[in-house]
Amino acid sequence: MPRPAPCTIVDRALEAAEHGLAVIPLSRTKLPAVRSPHRAERRPARCRGECGQIGHGIHDATTDPDAIRTLFAAAPWATGYGIACGAPPHHLVGVDLDVKNDVDGIANFERLAHDHGFTVPETVSVTTPSGGLHLWLRGPADRTVPNSAGRLAPGIDVRGSGGYLVGPGSITVRGQYVRTPGTEGHPIVAAPAEVLQLLALAVSSRTLSPALPVSGRQAIALVQFVLDAPDGQRNDRLYWAACRAHETDQGPNMAQALGDAAVHIGLPENEARATIASAARGRQ
Repeated sequence: MPRPAPCTIVDRALEAAEHGLAVIPLSRTKLPAVRSPHRAERRPARCRGECGQIGHGIHDATTDPDAIRTLFAAAPWATGYGIACGAPPHHLVGVDLDVKNDVDGIANFERLAHDHGFTVPETVSVTTPSGGLHLWLRGPADRTVPNSAGRLAPGIDVRGSGGYLVGPGSITVRGQYVRTPGTEGHPIVAAPAEVLQLLALAVSSRTLSPALPVSGRQAIALVQFVLDAPDGQRNDRLYWAACRAHETDQGPNMAQALGDAAVHIGLPENEARATIASAARGRQ
């Protein structure tokens, strides 16, 4: 009896896509494997695929089987695949718990759970080559969860909108990512409300002045209002939020946080600064 053909990395990516997870090919360094069509340009455009070509990183992510095969055919050196976060239907949020040197992200996340009264979810889990974990959580459909590194605690990174997770079965320079034993049958469960609140607080407090009462809901809400801006409304939302901040005399303190939020969702940094400055002038 002939042996079944070994499962290729393309097969793994296609299997993920069957479950509604948009994917892209990754190289052994965990970077998008398809080369940018703009790499030879003197001043590469800020293109997210509007040119109609592939090679735009996470913006190539798809669940379409033919498109996935095309992506991998363009990068035969790919040894892994990335899973887009924030995309429907799961609106995936990845909690990356790193374990290396003297940092133990797993223990730190368990400590957060104890301190803030939530249970570490029994959800899809992927073990990394270093012994860390990727927890897959279902995010909210009505708000943006930003990427962050170490803001919740040392060794805890978050992959949100615009980010991606390395899919199980991927092989990197450090080893292979595999489904954590015992979690194979787990569904992707919803992110606990306490975790989402911590994430909102972390992105809001990263650059706010100590003079700003970060515990106040208005500061967090203004940053989240910018993060949730749909295409075509980013500048308007930033201006509105900056004006509201100036009405409470917290405009200067919140300028950096609001600008960071705007840049995170794709607004050019110089445009974000100009908008915030315009709001400041309008409130003088």
